[in-house]
Amino acid sequence: MDAIDLMMDEHKYILRGLKLFKKLSVEILNNNTVDFVSFEKMILFVRNYADKHHHNKEEVVLFKKMETQLGEKMVKGPLSGMYIEHDLGRQHITLLEEALLRVKNGVLDSRVDIIANSVCYADLLTRHIDKEDKLIYTFARRALSQVDMECVNVSCENIELEATKNQLQNGYIGVLEELEKKYL
Repeated sequence: MDAIDLMMDEHKYILRGLKLFKKLSVEILNNNTVDFVSFEKMILFVRNYADKHHHNKEEVVLFKKMETQLGEKMVKGPLSGMYIEHDLGRQHITLLEEALLRVKNGVLDSRVDIIANSVCYADLLTRHIDKEDKLIYTFARRALSQVDMECVNVSCENIELEATKNQLQNGYIGVLEELEKKYL
């Protein structure tokens, strides 16, 4: 298994989810209604697939290997940016969830907060993924030794196998496909 190829494939699914956040936001603009169920499914997709599953491979496996093998000073700047963007994304999802709750409780003006955080999250992650695919992953392939990359591959394969046992990937890809049929 090539862990970087796997993470780039996962990015494709995440990008599909980001399009759905924008579509759900357009629905609010066009109809003045919030599809709470679809937003909640997308929040679970982000938290469990994009963050816990995918970002775990990046933060705990690849980025840590880069830091230990290449030296913290060498990678601190670029990787700090990636960690910060992961945290900003998490913040947008939390703020989105809070806005959804406010709208459910009758604060209809919070629909604008739903739209703002959905669109900000989608834009942030779209640019973030582009940087990872074109810069961080390319740098990792070039700078890490073959032995280090094999360690990354094995660790990511173990994460992937555990997730497969729990049907995580298929479950969340199924959610994407269901919502794409509805909105795209």
